[in-house]
Amino acid sequence: MAISQFTKRMRINEIFYSVQGEGYYAGTPAIFIRFSGCNLKCPFCDTEHEEGRAMTEDEVVAAAKEYPARLVVLTGGEPSLFVNEHFVDALHQAGKYVAMETNGTHSVPGNIDWVTFSPKDAFVSATNVLTRCNELKLVFDGKVDPMAYESVQADHYFLQPCDFGDEARNVQVTQTVFDYCLKHPKWRISVQLHKILKVR
Repeated sequence: MAISQFTKRMRINEIFYSVQGEGYYAGTPAIFIRFSGCNLKCPFCDTEHEEGRAMTEDEVVAAAKEYPARLVVLTGGEPSLFVNEHFVDALHQAGKYVAMETNGTHSVPGNIDWVTFSPKDAFVSATNVLTRCNELKLVFDGKVDPMAYESVQADHYFLQPCDFGDEARNVQVTQTVFDYCLKHPKWRISVQLHKILKVR
């Protein structure tokens, strides 16, 4: 007997309520659904996402419904490895607006409301398949060339200074991002607001 789409289990690292700290929706209250696992191993990754517990899609949606915000952020790890249209539909039926943060190496469900594409091919071996997104968010380490990504069709373009865990280096790369955006106003600066506010 086939297992119902909504009773299939997915590995969830955590579900929590906070504010979006990055990009276009920075400062917006959001429910974060963090999936466990990623197909890339980025050297600067600051997310401990490997641990997780098996939950059904129904259980995940029920957990999201416990919070008052409409915005749901699917993150990871790499959520495109796990998320399907049925799950997104279930979140929509619960009244949620669904955003996904992805490294762009896999296609994403067509019914996602907002796609944040954060390519990592400048740091690890990866092949990007996304060519269109709502928001292109490029982690900038001082060496990456944003011009290499201007062919990506996006509604908004963001440069986000890489957090090296070194204050002097962070200041330097942030200044480089600041200067670049002034010269190329197509790009906007994304800061990690949650780190500034010292919240999750």
